[in-house]
Amino acid sequence: MKIAVVGSAGGELSEEIRAKAREMGRCIARRDIIVVTGSAPGLPHEAVLGAKEEGAFVIGISPAHSLDEHRLVYNAPWEEYDALIFIGSGLMGREIEIIRTCEACVVIGGRSGTLGEFAIAYDEARLIGVLTGTGGVADHIPELLEVINKETGAEIVMHDDPEQLLALMMESHEERVRKGIAYRGPVIHEG
Repeated sequence: MKIAVVGSAGGELSEEIRAKAREMGRCIARRDIIVVTGSAPGLPHEAVLGAKEEGAFVIGISPAHSLDEHRLVYNAPWEEYDALIFIGSGLMGREIEIIRTCEACVVIGGRSGTLGEFAIAYDEARLIGVLTGTGGVADHIPELLEVINKETGAEIVMHDDPEQLLALMMESHEERVRKGIAYRGPVIHEG
């Protein structure tokens, strides 16, 4: 299984929120789940660092064409990744690839890029875990769902504790597998 961790790459990030992101990475790694991020700094990178502490395999989806562009233009981390995939389609193109690469995603904090990733995951009927109490997009998901007002088949679980959030996600994942809906692509509703 692969879980994407999406969230704030910049802005004001408190040590408490950084610690939660790192713990989220550790929790995912302890279950032998592959961690995928947009190979960005900030909260996704904290999750990578936590995952690597536990020996996880980590994949980065880079918006760049090459390692040089990744490092010099995007000023993004690279050394901690077991695999970096250079898609060359910029930040917006990267959002689609991150979500489509994974069965589930975790939202931590977040700004406009995270909002885009959430929207893609929601429309693609993914399992979405939201680490609440981390600010940004993560703390506005309930309001967004009211505004979106659209059933897609996505499932959203929320908790303020990384371990509890992942436990809820795994419970939901197992149920989705039993029902045969764990990995489907976009859901198109007619009518």
